[in-house]
Amino acid sequence: MSRHQVEHHLINRIGWLRAAVLGANDGIISTASLMVGVASAATSSSAVLVTGIAGLVAGSMSMAAGEYVSVSSQADTERADLAREKRELATDHDAEVKELAAIYAERGVEPTLSIQVAEQLMVRDALAAHARDELGISDAISANPIQAALTSAATFAAGAILPILAALIAPRDILVPAVFGVSLVVLALLGAVGARAGGAEMFKPMVRVAVWGAIAMAVTAGIGALIGKSV
Repeated sequence: MSRHQVEHHLINRIGWLRAAVLGANDGIISTASLMVGVASAATSSSAVLVTGIAGLVAGSMSMAAGEYVSVSSQADTERADLAREKRELATDHDAEVKELAAIYAERGVEPTLSIQVAEQLMVRDALAAHARDELGISDAISANPIQAALTSAATFAAGAILPILAALIAPRDILVPAVFGVSLVVLALLGAVGARAGGAEMFKPMVRVAVWGAIAMAVTAGIGALIGKSV
């Protein structure tokens, strides 16, 4: 690798990958569970489809709002920490050098050398050095609120549309098995794709996502069947 070549790591994907995987998983599991629960109550196919569409719209908006608020709160905390660190650098520069050097020394750098490393890094960009090594803040792991919100909404809708399509195609008498089966297959594939994109082993994520999806749909179907018999 040349000295000027930038090496790309999978951690750079963590912001959008997290939102995408969570959005698609929730879209499939929550929408399919709602549809299976309503279908198990012996209602009409049209009611099941309306339930799925309502779940898609409501879930997409909820995911977008929740992700935006969550990531925005994280960004606010990071900005507050950076502002405090900037004030400390302006008022007590020597103490901040020692603080950064102590961090390097704890990681195994010889004490005298750790002071030199801290001083050199702070000459170049003192705030960035403290943000990275003291606060653990970097561009690679800081998600964008709007990007996270839009990604969550879009991927939730993409996941939710699949059980809806299964219900549209399947006859009423096999609607529940069709939605259940399609959702499990897609969940397993999604687990594999997410693991692959993140550079992780694929089998465990596939099983984990499929098992929890099956539990969610089975519980909802059971509740739907019980309510359908009692009303």
